[in-house]
Amino acid sequence: MDTTHVFLLHGMGRTPCSMRKMARYLRQNGMKTHLFGYFAGSEQWQQCVARLADRVNTAIIDNSAAYILIGHSLGSVLIRGSLSRLIRPPRACFLITPPTIACTLARKLSNNVFYRLINGDMGQRLADPEFMASLPIPDVPTRIYAGTRGITGRFSPFGNEPNDGILKVSETFLSGIETREVYATHTFIMRSPEVMRDIASAILSAKTGV
Repeated sequence: MDTTHVFLLHGMGRTPCSMRKMARYLRQNGMKTHLFGYFAGSEQWQQCVARLADRVNTAIIDNSAAYILIGHSLGSVLIRGSLSRLIRPPRACFLITPPTIACTLARKLSNNVFYRLINGDMGQRLADPEFMASLPIPDVPTRIYAGTRGITGRFSPFGNEPNDGILKVSETFLSGIETREVYATHTFIMRSPEVMRDIASAILSAKTGV
């Protein structure tokens, strides 16, 4: 049986190191992993999406093995932006705490000089309702994971809505796609044993039925 290739994309402000624990776990389950890195502060959206598509296409062009895309936060947005550029679709996508609308914090911080400096063009796009609405919804088996460990109540910027400290659960929804809630924060959810086991199990069962 052909080895399943898995491409892992980190979130904004992180590095590929943040996805290494998951990559190691998936390799232990017989998959070939590829880490994709970028720096939001210095790379333009179109440039990064094109580079991602080139990386995936180069890896899969000479074989017919199945491949999977996994993205954390902004990494999930990049996956959605790259789908139309791929020479063949992935077998499945796993989106971990994906912003799917112009999220609360991005809109609040979009004019902050430090936010703009650190997160660049891609950070601004997360605050743009039209841009976020224009992203394609994957038409392959897809699963979303939303964190719920953020504080709620009087001192929370999200009020009483469940959140992961960065995104409301409701800001991760996509029409027609299952969302699984996980008791984890936005920053560390990709290291959650529950998430890693669930992704590996979904890939291994029927390669993959999700």
